[in-house]
Amino acid sequence: MRVISGIYKRRRFDVPHTFKARPTTDFAKENLFNVLSNNYFDFEDGEITALDLFAGTGSISIELVSRGCNQVISVEKDPQHLSFISQIMREVKTDRCFPIRADVFKFIEKCSEHFDFIFADPPYALKDLETIPARIFESGILKENGILVLEHGKDNRFEDDPHFIERRVYGSVNFSFFRATVPITEQ
Repeated sequence: MRVISGIYKRRRFDVPHTFKARPTTDFAKENLFNVLSNNYFDFEDGEITALDLFAGTGSISIELVSRGCNQVISVEKDPQHLSFISQIMREVKTDRCFPIRADVFKFIEKCSEHFDFIFADPPYALKDLETIPARIFESGILKENGILVLEHGKDNRFEDDPHFIERRVYGSVNFSFFRATVPITEQ
């Protein structure tokens, strides 16, 4: 796993072969962050708060910290994966990432914080995968004009969601983009 850009650019972290999680490929991650940086965010301004759901290896979390996010919360249920994410953050000596061991759906329900950017990379076979955008928007945890990116399989379709913006495909990786358009107080 490699950091693409920012203060930890080119740093590599060896993901244990025993992990069930697959890191987002470098190709897909680089293209995703190009789209985010060119169309949605200036990560370097240091004001972005981010939530990484189903954080897995922490690949997206470390990329967000490296690019300048002020705060990144990484939610991961698997204790080995969470330990790996914590180890990475200790190794780079950052205090801007907060790994949390939790079930993502319960976290969404109980979370009282609000985020500029939410990235979700659930297991593609997750039976409730298609409910993730609705749950996030119903909870109000995404700030007005905030962006949600959901990584998913090729058969998942979100075009009918009122918050859907676009779908991008990089190799075998599919990303759907959503925008929060209603102020938090009205959700």
